[in-house]
Amino acid sequence: MYKILTLNNISVAGLDRLPRDTYEVASEITHPDAILLRSYKMHGMTIPETVKAIGRAGAGVNNIPVTEMTEKGIPVFNAPGANANAVKELVLAGALLAARNLGQAWRFATDLSGEDSVISKQVETGKKNFVGFELPGRTMGVIGLGAIGVKVANACRALGMNVVGYDPTITVQSAWKLASEVEQALSVDDLLSKSDFVTFHVPLTDATANMINAERLKLMKPGSVLLNFARNGIIDDEATVAALDSGQLYAYVCDFPSNLLKEHPRVITLPHLGASTKEAEDNCAIMVAEEVRDYLENGNIINSVNFPAINLPRNGGYRIAVVNSNVPNMVGQISTDLANEGLNILDMLNKSRDDIAVTLLDVDKQPGAELLQTLASIDGVLSVRSLSGRE
Repeated sequence: MYKILTLNNISVAGLDRLPRDTYEVASEITHPDAILLRSYKMHGMTIPETVKAIGRAGAGVNNIPVTEMTEKGIPVFNAPGANANAVKELVLAGALLAARNLGQAWRFATDLSGEDSVISKQVETGKKNFVGFELPGRTMGVIGLGAIGVKVANACRALGMNVVGYDPTITVQSAWKLASEVEQALSVDDLLSKSDFVTFHVPLTDATANMINAERLKLMKPGSVLLNFARNGIIDDEATVAALDSGQLYAYVCDFPSNLLKEHPRVITLPHLGASTKEAEDNCAIMVAEEVRDYLENGNIINSVNFPAINLPRNGGYRIAVVNSNVPNMVGQISTDLANEGLNILDMLNKSRDDIAVTLLDVDKQPGAELLQTLASIDGVLSVRSLSGRE
């Protein structure tokens, strides 16, 4: 049995991808083979030595000590794109909330009092304070053109908006999916100067922290709108409030309430709803459960944030999976040890990423415990598993 420790409630749709006859899943379990989580903060947590994989049912992995896991030879999986439609819909909703002053109008309507006839008169008098504008013909700037950013860009084009995008690391896959009408910005500053709305779909890193600051806000069109459903910290909130107060910005819609923002008349803050749909939770759980299962059973890796992608179809042989430091002659040492034990390699695949390499080998005979120990003793090998059965 494979043992899976869950640190948060994981959608049943995902857990159903782990067969009950071979997987034991629980929130309290000893000697787990893998950990599944959502928002649980793992920094400082003691990781059991039996853990071979960690799966995050979502895209961001800020709550996981990825560097530490890499050093231990543990891949960290995530679910990029599984919640993309949910976030896309919220970005569109945010743009409409800002353009039509819906948050302010709702607050005005809920504060009305008196007889219905009195309320009706107040409505007719007050509605002029909430005159907004329409989206077609406006320009949406999209920073980050991954799974979410591409969906946002294409949806805004479908609404009749002009779209300008910026992503210096855009993948070929994302580029193929992006509407051809989307204009390429040369830089963040270039995008800001052209956009009426700006939405962010990047992780929070040293490079993206306070990406939007007082200096960059000055580059934006007067009366523009900021939308942040990515990560808190990408936008300098104090500088943004100052820009709102001066009229440089028209509105700020984000998923990260604070005392500074929540009462501001030109800010709409939502309680981190980006991926909070039943569909997104199911999709994320299904994706990461399948990734972790494929790694545990076959050694294949897809959507790992710290390990190379690798996929070797089964051909009927006995499989050995080796994780090691990415140093010269590692494959040579492994193949020599196999030959010394009389095992013939039927198929092999080696992939590396930065300082980590993974080698999958299908051999003609069942590898014994002594061979596995010999492989594990090679300097630089972090883990060795026989996947022809439970080790």
